[in-house]
Amino acid sequence: MHVLENLKKTFEQATGIGKPSAESVRGCVRSRKAHALMFEEDGVIPNNAKLPFVMYHSPVRLTHAPDPAAVFEELFQSNGWVDSWRDGIYDYLHYHSGTHEVLGIARGQARVRFGGSQGKLIDLRAGDVAILPAGTGHQRLRASRDLLVVGAYPPTGKYDECKGSSEEHARAMRSIAAVRLPARDPVYGANGPLLDLWQ
Repeated sequence: MHVLENLKKTFEQATGIGKPSAESVRGCVRSRKAHALMFEEDGVIPNNAKLPFVMYHSPVRLTHAPDPAAVFEELFQSNGWVDSWRDGIYDYLHYHSGTHEVLGIARGQARVRFGGSQGKLIDLRAGDVAILPAGTGHQRLRASRDLLVVGAYPPTGKYDECKGSSEEHARAMRSIAAVRLPARDPVYGANGPLLDLWQ
């Protein structure tokens, strides 16, 4: 399924057919409260000592979107979150030490543990958005067969994938502290709640 989704994305980018306009995407966004959680370093997963994990419940209406993944791609891109991908969420515990990450649920649902083995279980559904500061552990525990996620990153970060080994821990702690703040909230832009929460 994800191969087909990435072919669809490539076709939309090359031809413009099926790609939503920035204006139509703005019309899909609705105001939602930001839910912020702090996760402590647990000796394996560093998480982020300064920045909270942020969750928006259904800030994006997808009911009439012919390609819900394209809605998230356009929204994130318009707010400066780039290098988007379409896929699921890995079923093993991992984190990124060189970049923040946004996850938009385009289709289906999943139960994800954020913050490592001592973290929190969160059920995500189509339209939800999770914003992970660098270092935040995440792992899919279960998902519907049709799960489709769009991920993206601020342009100043550097993607890496860490799995919690002791060898990478000290390096990751230094890297996480050096990751720059994004200029815009991936959903709400320059005036979004993320910027206040991540000051």
